[in-house]
Amino acid sequence: MAAVNPYLIFNGNCEEAFLFYKSVFGGEFPYIGKFSDMPLDENSPKLSDADANKVMHVSLPIGDTILMGSDSNDASGAVAFGSNVSISINAESTVEADRLFNGLSAGGNPFMPMTKTFWGAYFGMFVDKFGIHWMVNFDENPAK
Repeated sequence: MAAVNPYLIFNGNCEEAFLFYKSVFGGEFPYIGKFSDMPLDENSPKLSDADANKVMHVSLPIGDTILMGSDSNDASGAVAFGSNVSISINAESTVEADRLFNGLSAGGNPFMPMTKTFWGAYFGMFVDKFGIHWMVNFDENPAK
């Protein structure tokens, strides 16, 4: 298994929070993207102007850990603090990603099945039977 990282969900102030964390820890964001950066198709929900400017994903390396985050949006609904933290697992293969996803989500709520994404990853999300939020990711084209 490559890495396990904390993933924080915010109600619209993710960028502000991550700029603050960056001011404390230093470093740079390898990636920060807004919901407006997502490619849309006929099945995509219409984004409000407010949602379009929210953070879809940001990452900040801190030592051997990567602090990750995003904002909630109209489709996902507001998050309640206490349930706004997920554990993100970066698997080393699609086989490992499927094994972890299927094993950990058993008896829980796999609300986003493992699928290929527009950002080049194989990704899924679920809440396990104990109420813990998880994300499983395999970078099919990892950055060099």
